[in-house]
Amino acid sequence: MGDSTDMRKKILQELLFYAASAALSCLVLFAGLRRLDNTNRDASKKALEQKRQLSKRLGRPLIHTTPYEDVIACDVVNPDHIDVEFDSIGGLENIKQSLFELVILPLRRPQLFAYGKLLGPQKGVLLYGPPGTGKTMLAKAIAKESGAVFINVRVSNLMSKWFGDAQKLVSAVFTLANKLQPAIIFIDEVDSFLGQRRATDNEVLTNMKTEFMALWDGFTTDQNARVMVLAATNRPADLDEAILRRLPQVFEIGKPDLGDREKILKVILKGERLDDNIHFNHIASLCEGHTGSDLLELCKQAAYFPLRDFLQEEKSGKRPLEPRPLSQLDLEKAFATSRKTKFSMSEHSRLSYWSSPSGQDDYQDS
Repeated sequence: MGDSTDMRKKILQELLFYAASAALSCLVLFAGLRRLDNTNRDASKKALEQKRQLSKRLGRPLIHTTPYEDVIACDVVNPDHIDVEFDSIGGLENIKQSLFELVILPLRRPQLFAYGKLLGPQKGVLLYGPPGTGKTMLAKAIAKESGAVFINVRVSNLMSKWFGDAQKLVSAVFTLANKLQPAIIFIDEVDSFLGQRRATDNEVLTNMKTEFMALWDGFTTDQNARVMVLAATNRPADLDEAILRRLPQVFEIGKPDLGDREKILKVILKGERLDDNIHFNHIASLCEGHTGSDLLELCKQAAYFPLRDFLQEEKSGKRPLEPRPLSQLDLEKAFATSRKTKFSMSEHSRLSYWSSPSGQDDYQDS
């Protein structure tokens, strides 16, 4: 009798344990689903607001979109909200002129390109060159100057853990661009997404590339579609040949020469408080090999010198009204500091290499 009672108690305890475990699992699942629902709701609100703004700007009724297009809509940039124009980019005059004729005019004035088959909107443009030379700025300026909707494609948004969703999201990029045209589909670091196909590529990435190229071909054959793929990369050699074929217009954005460096410095320092005796040509001549991004950082470093002098005067008991204007000496000091830092880094790398076993092995082998 006692054994039977103990057995019932044991079964009852196990049932209570399983019931508590199931209740806890349901609670965790409910909390996870609620959080996911809140995330999706926030994304849907953001996408709806984006669509309302674009609809108002384009003077069209609010477009109907699918849930997949709503995901992409969160990365749509209204050209009215872009603050980069061609005048904001120093130098690159020939490239800017070519981009205006080949890219911006067909999007802005398509009627000029409706005569014959030779003239037509470009379906693919590639900007390549070293980091910091202004490729992304040029892409934004193209969208601003053309008035085209800018769809900034992020590969992380296209990748999905659900089988088949990745291809649907890729398809949504093009269907949304078609609904919002004129539109620019921008892919930064395109080699990471559309690089050369290899046997080691996973199935999802391979299917995404195939779907992207197939949809791209569809827009290429539609002469009336004002949708363009604009890509940027530091490594054009890593791109798949099939992708390069779809990017007929290629522009090399190299490091600026002396004249372009001087123009870039003037653009960066426009609106700043400067001494009257700054010789931009001399500063530009010191900065050979610098990119536009390097020059911006150089000017930022130089801007701290007047601030440091201002704080130093305050410590000494003086009461200056404001920091002094930026001088040529500040820019030269910033350049000297930058050059010294780069030399120290390269020297450190060289010493680290020779002190490593691989470096010693290479030396002994030679």
